[in-house]
Parts: sequence; structure tokens; C-alpha cells
Amino acid sequence: MESRKKLNYLNVSGQDYIPYISADKVIPEFTVTAILLGVFLAIVFGAADAYLGMKAGLTVSASIPAAVMSMGILKGIFRRGTILENTIAQTIASAGEAIASGVIFTIPALFLWGYNPGLLELDTMALLGGVLGVVLMVPLRKLLIVNEHHNLPYPEGTACAEVLVAGDQGGTGAKTVFMGIGIGALYQFLMDGLGLWNETPDWGIPGLKGAAIGFDTLPALLGVGFIIGPRASFTMFTGGMLSWLVLMPLISYFGRGLTAPIYPSKVPISQMSYWALWSTYIRYIGAGAVAVGGFITLIKSLPTIIGSFKATMTGLNKSKNNNGIKDIRTQRDMSFLLILIIVGIIFFYVALTPQFNVGFIGAFLMLIFAFFFTTVSSRIVGIIGSSSNPVSGMTIGTIILVAIVFRLFGWVGDTAMVATLITGALVCIAIAVAGDTSQDLKTAFLVGATPKAQQYGMIIGAVASSFVIGSILVMLSHAYGFGTKELPAPQAMLMSLVIKGVVGGTMPWALVAIGGFVAIIAEILGLSVLAFAVGMYLPILTSAAIATGGLLQLILSKSIKNKDVLKAKIEEGVLLNSGLIAGGSLMGVILAFLVYENINISLNFTWGGFVNPVSLLIYFLLAIGVYIYLIKKKVEVE
Repeated sequence: MESRKKLNYLNVSGQDYIPYISADKVIPEFTVTAILLGVFLAIVFGAADAYLGMKAGLTVSASIPAAVMSMGILKGIFRRGTILENTIAQTIASAGEAIASGVIFTIPALFLWGYNPGLLELDTMALLGGVLGVVLMVPLRKLLIVNEHHNLPYPEGTACAEVLVAGDQGGTGAKTVFMGIGIGALYQFLMDGLGLWNETPDWGIPGLKGAAIGFDTLPALLGVGFIIGPRASFTMFTGGMLSWLVLMPLISYFGRGLTAPIYPSKVPISQMSYWALWSTYIRYIGAGAVAVGGFITLIKSLPTIIGSFKATMTGLNKSKNNNGIKDIRTQRDMSFLLILIIVGIIFFYVALTPQFNVGFIGAFLMLIFAFFFTTVSSRIVGIIGSSSNPVSGMTIGTIILVAIVFRLFGWVGDTAMVATLITGALVCIAIAVAGDTSQDLKTAFLVGATPKAQQYGMIIGAVASSFVIGSILVMLSHAYGFGTKELPAPQAMLMSLVIKGVVGGTMPWALVAIGGFVAIIAEILGLSVLAFAVGMYLPILTSAAIATGGLLQLILSKSIKNKDVLKAKIEEGVLLNSGLIAGGSLMGVILAFLVYENINISLNFTWGGFVNPVSLLIYFLLAIGVYIYLIKKKVEVE
């Protein structure tokens, strides 16, 4: 097989671009090995991102680590594997992360309300939303990926294609990812499984009642901080500092002489610990900040959203004769008739099944908003990337409008709240999956994969991850509960807040409003409002741990002067920290299963009463170890 040293995709139109594997070449692609490996990785990354998202309030893209792991397994274990097989495996795997993102943003709100959905209901929501996101994006592929190739770079999809090509030419980086997975899993097991040190060391601040500082010493959070970088991680920590070092001490100070509780607390403030202050008051203030931050993000994105939808529709209307693209292997999509059949089945299933109880009105709204926002998502991620895709903002907009329509039809109360959330959840999952599908189809376009195979791969990944995500949610809910310090689930709390606000219900609106005004101030000051708001909501232990990862990347950046070497080191760091995230999060899910089954293997080490300092020391030793590895690692630069 002939290959070029690198992808030559710059300053080339989509019609003229020659992919890495040309259209006339047929090599193994949609093979059983690639499919099974992709399914395995979809389940792995779906489980890891579900845990991480509810713990840290954000998820990270699985595309590049999945591609690297796929190459490592196919080449290292099976001693085979073409670049197109790796592309299929990576595509299927990334569907698991996309499904998890959409699910954890919304569905845990059902558990927060005391409504415990069954496994069939959970799995079906994930499946229908995921498949809908894939098939609604398919008709847009030739316009967005090919015709708009020069305007829409799709950063994650392009980066993943470059990683796949580099792996096809000898270097994979799989050893780095697997090392990170091993370290993350072992660390999490020793800490949470055997109880050799404390996961959440925290200290009250003397002389400042209600204030506290601490760290969630999780390897996954260190990895998240490194990947999102110092600016975003420090902004989150700043939000945490405002809540834990300013607002909580203020509440404690002014409430110290009160003998009666202040709603929503059931005990006087003078008797409340800092954890009680956080769970009773700060969560609502933080949720208000996240809600307003989501609105601000949505409003700021409206010109882009409207422009993206208009440009896409205009492009589709102008398209004739298949956009002038020949019917070759690298331009074949799923049948449009099959897409219509799948959309019809999803619509009637949602409308008619008592499992969802949203009726034809809810199903119609789901389809309208899913079509609009998947169109927007598919285009907008081509410019700003999937990580910056305003999924929560688009979901908030959907939920508000759906709730208003339900009220106009006289649908109120708990039933309307649940129906609103289910409708919004289906749209949210579709939005997340459509954005991810777009990135994967860009990867396929650059390397020369068959789009139809990629589209079927995404559906397979959605199906596979859907059948485990419900079990994971139920298990985590029983083991720790959502909205707790173990699993704060900020986005789900936000959706709960918005729906209760529109449909009705008891809510401490003064606290919510305070959080909202703080978010407005953060926006005026030029801070990343959503990162700041999520930091306000999360325990400061979580944001402090994430900030440590950001600090690690900052120190690495200051230590290396050569820009090319620094770029290569950062890329190596992303692989290593992606492994830490996957390993630590997966072990977290496994240990949650032990808690669910009431199996205790902890040795409960106390270190002579110094367990908290020891825990913090071990966490910083992990960070130092990552830095030493990266600074000494030999990297290749162009």
C-alpha cells in the first residue's frame, strides 16, 4: 500500500482532496475484529465518561485515545489492522462517550426527583436519542464535510486523522495511553478499594467558620485539568473559592446567632458543618449560576446557531446532482429511505409507548428540536470543536420551549416535568451524538474511509453503549446518589432547576437568583462563565484537583522553550492523562459496583491520624511523576 508522509488537506477544496487511502483502493475496513474492538471501547469510554461527567461536571473527547488504543491492540496483539479498521473501531468507540455525555446532562434529574426509571426506559432513551443524532446528520455530510471542507476544519476529527496516519506509519503512542490507564486504575483501587489513603482530604479554616479547602485526589481529575488547560481549570477553581471561601463563611457568620432554620435547611445555620452549608445553600446558588451561564452561552451562540442553520439549509437547497460529487466508495452514505424509516420508527415509538408518556406533542417537539439542533451542532463543531459545543445551552432552550408548549396544552405537575425532561433528554443525546458523528466523518473523509461504514459504525456504538449506560446510572444512584458530594451531577441539577422553574414546584428562588447575578458579574468581567459557574456548584475539592492538572500543564509549558517540542510534549501529556481518566474512572465504576453489592474490601488505613496530609502528598507525588515522565520523554518533532 502506497502512503504519503502526511495529510495534504490544507488549501484544497473538498472535491479536489485526495484522501490518504484513495477511493479506488479497497482494503479491510468494516471487519468483525474492528467492530468488536470498537464495541468494547465504546462500553469502556461510555462508562468512564458517565462517571467522570457526574463527578467533574464535564467530559472529554474519547476519539484520540480510542484511536491510539485501537491501533495498539490491533497491531500489538493481533499483529494486523489497517488504518480503515482503526477508523471504524475509533468511530464506534467515540459513540460511547457521546451517548454518556448526553445522558448524564439530563437523565439523573429523574433520580433527583425520586422518580426511579427502569433499565429498559433508560437504555431505550439512550438508544433512540443516539440513533436519531446519527441519522439526522447523515444527509448533511456531503455539504458540511466535503463542500465546506475549506471553511469547517473540524479540529478533533482532523487531529484524530493525523493520529491515525501517524500510527499507520509506525508510531501509535498506545504504550503511553495504556500506561496511564494502568496507573489510574491502580491508584484508584489502592485509594478507594483498599482504603490506603483518603480520596477527599479536607480542612476547615481556623477562625473562618464555614470555610474549607481540600482535594478530590482522583487521577481522573488530574487528567481533566491537564487536558482542559490552566485557563479553564483555574477559572473553575476561582468559582469554587468564591463559594467555599466567601459565600459559605458569610452564611455562617450572619446565621451564627439564629435559633430557627432558614429554608431550605431544617436545622439552624449555627449547627451546620461546611458540607451541610454546601448541600443546603451553595448547590442552589451554584445551580442558579450554571443556569444563567447556560442562558448567556446560548444567547451569545444564537447568531452562530441561526447562521449555521441558515447556511446549512441554504447549502442543501442549492445542492443538485448529489453536489456534483461522483458516486465513489469514499462518498457513499446510508440510504435516504432507510433514514426516513428509522426516523419514523423513533417518532412513533416515542409518541405511542406509555414508557415515555409524552404523546404525539412531545414526539413532534423532540423531532423538530432534534432536527434543528443536530443541524446546528453538526456545523458548529466544525468551527469550535466538540469540547466547546454548547450542548447544555441548546438543551436548556429545548426544555424551556417544550415546558411552555406543554403548559399551553394544560399539561402541568409532576407528569409534565417528567415528560419535559424525557423530551429534552432525547434531544440532548441527539445533539451530542450528531456533533461527534460530524468529527468522525471528517476523520473518515481525510483518511479515505467509507462514510456508510462509519455511519453504521456510529449506530453500532450507540446501540452497544446504550445497553450498559442504564445499568451504570442505576448502580451509581444506589451506591452514592446524584447531587451528593460523591457525584454532584451539576448539569442534571441544572435541568431539574430549569424544569421546576417553568413547570412549577418549590424552589429557594432567592438563592438561585444570587447565583444568577454572580454569573452575570463573571460574564461582565470576561471570565468563562460556564467554567466559573460549574466551579461555584462543585465542591472546592473537585475544582482544586482539576486546577492541579492545569497547573501541571502550565509548569510544563514554562519549562520548555522550543514550541515544536512543547507541542509534542503536550500531545504526549494528553495521551497519558487520557489514560489516567479512563483508568481511574473505570475503576471508580467497578468500585461503585462493589458498594452497590455491599462488598467492602477497605483496610481503612489511618496513618496515625495523618491520613489527610498523606493523601494530599500521594496526589502531588502522582502529579510530579507525570511531570517528570513528560519532561524526560523523548518526542519526535517535524
